Amino acid sequence: MRPRISFVAIMTAACLAALLWPGRAGARLQGFAFEDVCQAAADAAAQPYRAPEELTPKILMDPNLSYDEWRDIRFNQSKALWRDENLPFEVQFFHVGLYYDRPVKINVIDGENISPVNYDQAFFNYGRNVGLGSKLPPNLGFAGFRLHYPIKTPAYKDEVAVFLGASYFKGIGRDHHYGLSARGLAVDTAVGRPEEFPWFREFWLVKPRPEDTSLTVYALLDSPSIAGAYEFQIIPGLETITEVRSRIIQRRGVEALGIAPLTSMFMYGENANCRPDDDFRPEVHDSDGLLLHSGSGEWLWRPLSIHGDRVLTNAFYMEEPRGFGLMQRDRAFDHYQDLEANYQDRPSAFVVPRGDWGPGEVRLVQIPSDSEINDNIVAFWTPRAPAEPGRPMDFDYTLSWTSDAPEPPETGRAAATRRARGTAGEAVRFIIDFEGPQLSALPASAGVEAQVTAGEEVELLDSQVRKNPATGGWRLVFQVKPKKTDSSLEALLSGPQKPLVEMRAFLSLEGAVLTETWSYGADL
Repeated sequence: MRPRISFVAIMTAACLAALLWPGRAGARLQGFAFEDVCQAAADAAAQPYRAPEELTPKILMDPNLSYDEWRDIRFNQSKALWRDENLPFEVQFFHVGLYYDRPVKINVIDGENISPVNYDQAFFNYGRNVGLGSKLPPNLGFAGFRLHYPIKTPAYKDEVAVFLGASYFKGIGRDHHYGLSARGLAVDTAVGRPEEFPWFREFWLVKPRPEDTSLTVYALLDSPSIAGAYEFQIIPGLETITEVRSRIIQRRGVEALGIAPLTSMFMYGENANCRPDDDFRPEVHDSDGLLLHSGSGEWLWRPLSIHGDRVLTNAFYMEEPRGFGLMQRDRAFDHYQDLEANYQDRPSAFVVPRGDWGPGEVRLVQIPSDSEINDNIVAFWTPRAPAEPGRPMDFDYTLSWTSDAPEPPETGRAAATRRARGTAGEAVRFIIDFEGPQLSALPASAGVEAQVTAGEEVELLDSQVRKNPATGGWRLVFQVKPKKTDSSLEALLSGPQKPLVEMRAFLSLEGAVLTETWSYGADL
């Protein structure tokens, strides 16, 4: 990588302002790099937030413009950035409109040159929207962009990453279909007041060389509370890797700062017993669980679940996080039976911090939803130490778009979670299948034991472990029921908002841990 020379040190403040805000022309630069975006973020954070001067024209935000009509505005692939230069990457752009009302500015860094990518009506085919292009201003801007790279065959450049809307971005590996998203930052998610959505207002794309296998993108993030600088190094492949550097600076204090947020969809799975009567699919989800790796070495698996109309927030404290992610662990087609959505091929996203993030917690937010088009699952890291307005905070991490964790636990994993009516009264039965090479190697006669804990408000009736000959793994079955204490508690347990019971379980053999920890919250 070439040396980085501070752009700010050799440019005047006036030139910097011309570079970073609307109305500038291309400029000659000396080594534009992440530090320069950091300076831009610091300058922005020192000033009051400035909302976009011009939003998308009303004609593109017309409620009569349907999603299908907006999608009919298609990028002209022959106009893809760098297509005529036979470079390994190409870039295509998204038209503003519908959900995307904030045009973003996109620039190209080519050596010492920076030049804006200007909107051109010829970039798009407007399909059934006849005459729409001629009604739009010449400086419209773009909603976002997508990257293409040949991950399946050298003869074709596949779509591998997308930056579109607020601070959302996605990636996929070679064998994936798009699923969950990442965001640059989450602000005040599920704290009892409207969430703030920072947005990437400007991007810089580093022009690749013919031999490059990665692409670097810089981004300037902005919101009423926070400004930030980001660097994304995107490495496509069987698993697409995004190396992220970020520096965030608060203009004002926030209640919940969400680092490396992931956003996904979960409607129902094998643990829910709530498949709609008119839906033939056994499961519908982009992700089925949260996977955590703590500094102590423990791996914890939290299956996703929706409980009525309640928004659920769980916090998992860690002194030193090693990783967390929203995973699509179930890869069997017959568990979904959807030839269009192909949920079995949705990627998992796993975050591995680089550097010392300090103590904090991973928060999991699960929001009721009646449609699979809604993202209703959020996971992010919240530092324990409150951020001080004006003080930069750095968070670097590796984000893998993968089928499994980059370094999956060597111990057995919870492959499936199910629940059923218990054998006595108000009891509820849980069935967890653990699988893994070490478990498969154990004979049925091995003295595998279950370590099950539950909240004080329930009674653990029994637990049994047995070899599962169909999978080679081991099945844990246990029952719990609410304790009978007094009439007020009974009324609470039987009411529409039953308290959630927290449970944990893992398998062991002669004192040695055999599996990750299964963690679950259930209303009994």
